[in-house]
Amino acid sequence: MSKLVYVGMSADLIHPGHLNIIKEASKLGKVTIGLLTDKAIASYKRLPTLKYEQRKIVIENIKGVDQVVPQEELDYTRNLEKYKPHFVVHGDDWKTGVQSKTRQKVIDTLAQWDGKLIEVPYTAGISSSQLNQSIKEIGTTPEVRMGKLRRLIYAKPIVKVMEAHNGLTGLIVENSNVEVNGQKREFDAMWLSSLTDSTIKGKPDIEAVDVTSRLHGLNDILEVTTKPIIYDGDTGGIPEHFVFTIRSLERLGVSAIIIEDKTGLKKNSLFGTDIAQTQDSIENFCIKIRAGKKAQVTKDFMIIARIESLILNKGIEDALKRAEAYIAAGADGIMIHSRQKDGKEIMEFCDAYNKLEKRAPLIAVPTSYNHMKEQELIDAGVNVVIYANQLLRAAYPAMMDVAKGILKHERSLEVSNKCMSIKEILELIPGTK
Repeated sequence: MSKLVYVGMSADLIHPGHLNIIKEASKLGKVTIGLLTDKAIASYKRLPTLKYEQRKIVIENIKGVDQVVPQEELDYTRNLEKYKPHFVVHGDDWKTGVQSKTRQKVIDTLAQWDGKLIEVPYTAGISSSQLNQSIKEIGTTPEVRMGKLRRLIYAKPIVKVMEAHNGLTGLIVENSNVEVNGQKREFDAMWLSSLTDSTIKGKPDIEAVDVTSRLHGLNDILEVTTKPIIYDGDTGGIPEHFVFTIRSLERLGVSAIIIEDKTGLKKNSLFGTDIAQTQDSIENFCIKIRAGKKAQVTKDFMIIARIESLILNKGIEDALKRAEAYIAAGADGIMIHSRQKDGKEIMEFCDAYNKLEKRAPLIAVPTSYNHMKEQELIDAGVNVVIYANQLLRAAYPAMMDVAKGILKHERSLEVSNKCMSIKEILELIPGTK
């Protein structure tokens, strides 16, 4: 009787290293590939370019593979206990780093039935990470970029979104990462805020910058980045104009638009009831959502409804009533906004929202209640967190400080330690060298 061999892999981009492992595994018996799902991969690195179903088709057609099964976690334990293979085959490049603990669990689990771990020497000079980096340098297509946001929402506990307002800040969001406890953290997507778009042009946040002008800034970001983009659509305008905005964004590869249920001259929500702000009727806003959904061409583009009830002190019940109606009208997500610093009303809304019969992904913007950690939002059922304006707010005081320093000292020497070197700037921008 042929022995069972288990091989776990992501197989986003098939290369000679994968083929060598499958070849060596097939010498030992019948090969079962535990193909990591999008969710499993997203738990420790970037979402793969190809979807699970696409990767599965590729792997099934490789010589030496007998069957492909989903591996829902980075941890092999559940699948190993289910299939009880005689051998697990893996490259020897996982002895250190984020997968070292996974490796030890494999060894411990196999020991329960005298299974063995066989490690194949790493194929030097090539890896999926290197190939993905090369693809990132080449860029992406509108279709691939657009579809990633939906995939991220269903693959990750929470999608981290950072504001970007020009090509440079787009590059910062694209490339910023830190390693914490052996795990890499990075932003998943970008938020194109109307507030920051207006501010960098020196104009008030009252929709004074038209859509055409904003799309020029959007193009600057699209040209140098690959991550999904969520567009702040303010009120969306009248339905007849909104449909053209949808078509323009979809054509460019933007993943989603968020529109708020207010009417009249746009005023920033954080002013609350301190200034006159009018909320749209549920009926009218649903008409706008339906018009947008009807206008979109692809299934991947998302229209997210932003509810202003808490901002305008109308309470949880009004916000929930609107959420139900907007979802029924076709909204692909709900963004709930609050200016209360303790975050209690947000938690109360989340608790009630999670009990709705029909629920869409929930988006939060913790600008006021910024003491809350992402895990608290995850526990409350939030799917997407948007850091809506922090890069602009960080840049302005730094630039003012340097400008005043030069005026004070009549030279730039004293502020040199507050500035990037020219060399660092040249290295920051791809293609400068």
